[in-house]
Amino acid sequence: MLGIPSKTKPAKPLTQLVINPFEAPELAARYEDWYSGDGSRADFLEKALLKKLLLDFSSARTGLEIGCGTGHFTRWLASQKLQMTGLDVSVAMLSEARKLNGLNYVEGDALNLPFGDRTLDLVFLITTLEFVADPRRALAEAVRVARKGLILGVLNRWSLVTWKYRRSGNPLWSSAHFFQPWELLRLVRAAAGARCTRARWRTTIWPIPWMTDLPLPLGGFIGLAAQLVDDG
Repeated sequence: MLGIPSKTKPAKPLTQLVINPFEAPELAARYEDWYSGDGSRADFLEKALLKKLLLDFSSARTGLEIGCGTGHFTRWLASQKLQMTGLDVSVAMLSEARKLNGLNYVEGDALNLPFGDRTLDLVFLITTLEFVADPRRALAEAVRVARKGLILGVLNRWSLVTWKYRRSGNPLWSSAHFFQPWELLRLVRAAAGARCTRARWRTTIWPIPWMTDLPLPLGGFIGLAAQLVDDG
């Protein structure tokens, strides 16, 4: 089993791995601990940014989180008045998610989503795109099933925190593909094509009383919202 350093953010379960380390029940059982301990500040900043991006989709009612893990963000998104479904490839993670709440969780692959075209208002990938085998295909699938838009949360290649993850010695982080904001924006626009009417991103920064994020490229976590036209 791959261990996660005590001061390192847990990665989301991998898609398309021959051996998925996140299938270990003991890892799934302690996965949530990071958010209430070392990761509490990052969790606060990331949710504050995601909440700001949600304002672009005031009419959204349903959502899908791809790579939901134990449902940490799925539960939070449900508290934001969305009817949420969580999807993950890891049976162990989904089992833990179901113990924690009664939301709808589905076993499935980010590269071949078990949903019809434009069946959910919003699709979320939060610290997931870095670990899928084919990010372009994952984004194309997300666009396919989304009616109104995508919201992504991705670790920033240019940030100090990502540099620390890479130096942690954990082979999981060394195999991840981190993105920088403009690269992520290009991938989303390429996946959405003419359906993308607006896309914007911001990154998390150290919390100060009047702001938690800025449209600057060096923050640890990139939040990106892409609005889609439903012309189907």
